[in-house]
Amino acid sequence: MLQYNHEYDDIINLPHHISTRHIQMSLYSRSAQFAPFAALTGYEEAIYETTKENDEKE
Repeated sequence: MLQYNHEYDDIINLPHHISTRHIQMSLYSRSAQFAPFAALTGYEEAIYETTKENDEKE
């Protein structure tokens, strides 16, 4: 059974804050923060080289 927590009742219906100091970031810029990146650079090349070496041995 779910229990209702009243801890945030005072803020739950407040309007979303809009900063007066900073301009709002564009959706394009926001999405760039979550874009995939190559964390393992060179990994695919290493696999290719290993596969190539193993195929040559056979």
